Amino acid sequence: MSFVCCRSFMAALAVVFAATWTAAPARAEVSEISISKGYGILYLPLIVMEDQKLLEKQAEKAGLGKVSVKWRVLDGGNVINDAMMAGSLDFAGTGAPAFVALWSKAKGIPNTAVIGISALSATSLYLNSSNPQIKGLADFKSGDKIALPGIKTSLSAVVLQMMAAKQFGIENYAKLDPLTVGLPHPEGLIALTSGRSDVSAHFTSPPFSYLELKDPKVHKVASSVDYIGNITLDVVYAPKKFVDANPKTTEAMLAALDEADAFIKNHRDEAADIFVRSSKTRVSKEDVLAILGDPDTRFSTTPDKVKSFADFMKAAGTIKTAPEKWSDMFIPQLSGRDGS
Repeated sequence: MSFVCCRSFMAALAVVFAATWTAAPARAEVSEISISKGYGILYLPLIVMEDQKLLEKQAEKAGLGKVSVKWRVLDGGNVINDAMMAGSLDFAGTGAPAFVALWSKAKGIPNTAVIGISALSATSLYLNSSNPQIKGLADFKSGDKIALPGIKTSLSAVVLQMMAAKQFGIENYAKLDPLTVGLPHPEGLIALTSGRSDVSAHFTSPPFSYLELKDPKVHKVASSVDYIGNITLDVVYAPKKFVDANPKTTEAMLAALDEADAFIKNHRDEAADIFVRSSKTRVSKEDVLAILGDPDTRFSTTPDKVKSFADFMKAAGTIKTAPEKWSDMFIPQLSGRDGS
């Protein structure tokens, strides 16, 4: 073969190779994704994502081909953080305090650091009780038991500490901690309403708070919104090394969450049906629609006052490092949003 022919052949081969490379689907990123969600209305965007296969849709739209999504139900910050550190979770929905604690502890450690993907939801947590003598936080006494998932570290636990700090002073933020017992929300509901337990109160989210108040023996002692305002309570986060290695997958996750929020807003009736189907409690569609109609119940990927958790936890001494600004804890794609 002459030198000219050889050059022509190599040029043609390069064109064919380039065309083949361009046509091949992007498969440098993961093809299987593991996500955790918890119990209650705070996880509705993730529940809608699973039902409508929104992440699969957004991943294919991003050129990632078909991805397999595995869903797990985990409740309590410690359990979720342990699963994340063990490498069995790629994305997790969890209470903001658990995320803040792990972000602070692992900041700057290459194989351990985590980063927020988005806000998830906000609502009012109710502290309900079956003891008629308990009408406020000051009425709890030694021997009373308050059920919540994840003692000291779960969303309910830290919000209860913030409420105690407001009522009794920051130095007494842990005043109610000795009374708390760790129970997933469905079990807390049963413990409070069954009459077969020494649990006299439950600090919980909808629909469990709503279902408990249907029992004539149960009354509301306090609402989190009355103490700390309406702020983002749950977030979605991931290992930073996973995000760095899978940028398109991360973008698809954020897009799927935005789409889920739009679905809930524009198809409230269908979203209520999806929640009822997924719920492990006997919640009615009417109850779910009432919860979704509550102005305290909101779904957004933009963090709202998440930094207030970090500031409180730093003041209480439960974390050593707090972010200078809220966006330090989240992916850069959120930095242009009006978060806090």
